[in-house]
Amino acid sequence: MEPLRSTPFPTLRTPSGTVPGSAPAWNPQRPSAMPYTRYRSAHDRVALPLQDRTWPSRQLLEAPLWVPVDLRDGNQALAEPMDSARKRRMFDLLCAMGFKEIEVGYPSASQTDFDFVRHLAESGAIPDDVTISVFTAAREDLIDRTLDSVEGLPRTLVHLYTATAPIWRDVVLGRSRDELHALIREAATHLARGAARRPGADIRFEFSPEVFNLTEPDFVLEVCNGLTELWEASPDRPVVHNLPATVEIATPNVYADQIEYMHRNLERRDSVILSVHPHNDRGTGVACAELAVLAGAQRVEGCLFGNGERTGNVDLVTLALNLHAQGVDPMLDFSDIDAVREVVEHCTRLPVHPRHPYGGDLVHTAFSGTHQDAISKGMAHHARQARALGVPAERAPWAVPYLPVDPGDLGRTYEEVIRINSQSGKGGIAHLLQAHHGLDLPKAMRPDFSRAVQKVTDASGLELSPKELGELFHRTYLAPALDGTVTLASWETGRTGPATHEFRCTLAVDGTTRAHRGTGNGPLSALTGALAAAGIAVDILTYTEHATATGPDSPAVAYAECRVDGTTVWGAGQDTSVLTASVHAVMAAVNRAGRAGA
Repeated sequence: MEPLRSTPFPTLRTPSGTVPGSAPAWNPQRPSAMPYTRYRSAHDRVALPLQDRTWPSRQLLEAPLWVPVDLRDGNQALAEPMDSARKRRMFDLLCAMGFKEIEVGYPSASQTDFDFVRHLAESGAIPDDVTISVFTAAREDLIDRTLDSVEGLPRTLVHLYTATAPIWRDVVLGRSRDELHALIREAATHLARGAARRPGADIRFEFSPEVFNLTEPDFVLEVCNGLTELWEASPDRPVVHNLPATVEIATPNVYADQIEYMHRNLERRDSVILSVHPHNDRGTGVACAELAVLAGAQRVEGCLFGNGERTGNVDLVTLALNLHAQGVDPMLDFSDIDAVREVVEHCTRLPVHPRHPYGGDLVHTAFSGTHQDAISKGMAHHARQARALGVPAERAPWAVPYLPVDPGDLGRTYEEVIRINSQSGKGGIAHLLQAHHGLDLPKAMRPDFSRAVQKVTDASGLELSPKELGELFHRTYLAPALDGTVTLASWETGRTGPATHEFRCTLAVDGTTRAHRGTGNGPLSALTGALAAAGIAVDILTYTEHATATGPDSPAVAYAECRVDGTTVWGAGQDTSVLTASVHAVMAAVNRAGRAGA
């Protein structure tokens, strides 16, 4: 094996400054050369007027209204936006999962989006209780185009947005606070008048002060309260004020403080649905959404599996299943999460990461030996608890180590829970042998087979499938009974007296075949006598057997730990005859000992 050599990283510089004087002795980290002083803390960029926060002591007890924006925000972040067929497939999935408000597009931004909204309006594809949301910038011509697209829709939410943060006002829009407020009111008035010209249309309104989290709280409050009044919001026709963390710039508690401030100070609060739209630039979008709901948010916009611009929108899969894992109904159906993932991957042409919470290929999988052992014991305990309660295992209270939710709840099979590679342990290996092959290895035998597995996986660097694991067990313990230097050409055994058995056989040893006879207090004891007559000393130290399935024709498997000429080894045998299986187990041990000695 080649010696390991260090690989240089010429672009990286190991931090080499002086250890800060305030650092404890156990922390020798040194300052890096990265220009971190270029950046300002969120506390220096936006006022946080909330002091007596209450959200930290609250608990999530029910699901908010989930609003998927996969077809608009998620779609505009794709290198190859969805065509109409993929949009329709995604829409049908969202409806089937139970979403009741769906943002379907930005109809003034592209002909594809406009045509898709018209398709929904004309095709009868919308369930009776689903509201369609469409997105538009605060510009009159875009608002008109948006209203044209929703003609004939049974229920519509028109989502008006404008960026409001100081750097956007100064750099992008070139408007003062007052000028921007006037622009928003003009656009909102134009939208209300346009909706009023469509008698019988059920059109409600939503406003997003884009980059809310970097906007002065008093300005957002002023704008939102003005729109609540302008749009004549009422409890039976509420407006939605959606407060996005468009670019995540602070720890989630800061966002929660901002949301609670708005929750407390919005006027006509019973006529306002307080919504949030976190992004994931800091990797804490899920935490921002959860804390925002604690702080008073009633509605959450996001995408399945977190697709979206830059690092993505908040992930609705994780949010909803986090509730499920806490005993709260998520109000969405993820009972076939692989089907959900397949549709999302097809429509977005983006893969879901194998470690993605809940939905990734490997999230319910344990390779580590200690994890596998705990899961195996936990699954057995869960089955016993279910029987004691008299309920199906899939309905019994769930408490299995390392598995926050039952994979079965999500349509996953237990084949995915434990997988075998060089890091795996004896408990996980034994679990898979029993689950897939009906083999219940004696505990004392498990370390022996674990070493055989590790030898193979260390050499290949790959994992073993359950099929390959069974094949390795067969090669290691079963095959040697019939393929070795000592084989039984023929044999028979029978009782010759009280507690006395005789074993007669034709034994081939190193190619020489001879007849031998042995006696003992049972068939296996008599077999060891016959082997002793051939010059092979065998002591049976441990012996167990069991059926591998139910029914009279079920194969039996026997395990024998033997000391053969001073070498202790395990062997196994399998046959519809328990006696034949036990004889093969001893013979497998004899041949394995010979190989070990050689």
